[in-house]
Amino acid sequence: MNILGFLIPLALVLGMAGLGAFFWAMKSGQFEDLDGAANRILIEDEGPAEPRSDEGEGARPRD
Repeated sequence: MNILGFLIPLALVLGMAGLGAFFWAMKSGQFEDLDGAANRILIEDEGPAEPRSDEGEGARPRD
């Protein structure tokens, strides 16, 4: 029973920390655009991609 004197306050502190982290995320705008990232993957890029720095002239194209 002595362990309950330790575990109950620990659970309350962890719960308050989680609630504080949730309110911080709400305040900082983490949940503003939920559909943007999901839709962004469906949009095709305009034109060819720029060559990477390790792909110079004479470099073999990757498969």
